[in-house]
Amino acid sequence: MAELATIARPYAEALFKATAADLAATSAWLEPLAQVAANAQLQEFAANPNTKAAQVFDVLSTVAKVNLPEAGKNFLSTVIDNGRINALPEIAAQFRALKNAKSGSADALVHSAFPIEGAALADVSALLEKRFGRKLNVKVEIVPELIGGMRATVGDEVFDTSVKARLEQMKTSLMA
Repeated sequence: MAELATIARPYAEALFKATAADLAATSAWLEPLAQVAANAQLQEFAANPNTKAAQVFDVLSTVAKVNLPEAGKNFLSTVIDNGRINALPEIAAQFRALKNAKSGSADALVHSAFPIEGAALADVSALLEKRFGRKLNVKVEIVPELIGGMRATVGDEVFDTSVKARLEQMKTSLMA
């Protein structure tokens, strides 16, 4: 079987081209659909031969709580009709990558031991944008195991200032 990335690419590219006029609005409905489609129970429901495409469409759009435009309805129907619900999260990821490439930005995932909000988040974003040299869409996840500090990931680059990482460095140097 082909990898999900290979399956998802044509869908993401077609959606990107079809909705080029308003990529932000497309992301607003595509991301929630992708999150719901990642659910194993929904995928099992969709794979059941007794389940009709209209039922899958209704469940997916209702649980995602999105108001789909006509293009969104057509896109989702096509994905369901072709049995590609399991590829929807990857389609969303590739769509996001295309959107970021067009705007010259990238996604940044910041792991922090504590919540980062408001002015502190703006400061962290500015620091990371300077460090990585591009506009970033920052998302924060709480990871208490870091003890303090943060670990930022942009693509395959990592910037780690966490207490946990520093303790690991100290441990390595003491063991050497």
